[in-house]
Amino acid sequence: MFMRIDHIGIACHDLEAKIALFSDTFELTVVAREVNEEQGVREAMLHIADGEGGSSYIQLLEPLSPDTPVGKFLAKRGEGVHHVAFGVPDVAEAMERLAGKGVRLLDERPRHGSMGSEIAFAHPKDVGGMLTELVQAAGAPANVKTDRM
Repeated sequence: MFMRIDHIGIACHDLEAKIALFSDTFELTVVAREVNEEQGVREAMLHIADGEGGSSYIQLLEPLSPDTPVGKFLAKRGEGVHHVAFGVPDVAEAMERLAGKGVRLLDERPRHGSMGSEIAFAHPKDVGGMLTELVQAAGAPANVKTDRM
């Protein structure tokens, strides 16, 4: 089911400071910036590498307010890894497959994600305590079948 690690989401208090840190320290390049009102974040995607299954990124997330999911995460846990996102060929199919295995999903259907992707989240309690995101990249053909999982 998974083609690659699409991105690692990192919660932060100051997006610009973290962009500078990751750009200077790891020589990563910002490829996209967005404000996602629905998710309550300002974000930046920093390119890591390209692979056979697609590109991988670091996603820096700054909450728009303290009462957003990322704002609450920061208040409880501080800055750090918020979620791991896996690239999938078809997010709706991946959701069905996980639900069929008893994994609860936080989304009833795919929603808009970074850089035009379609995303959905799996409940952390059902996948080892890790907030897990499924990502179908923008322009990826839907309904691509895979026998892996």
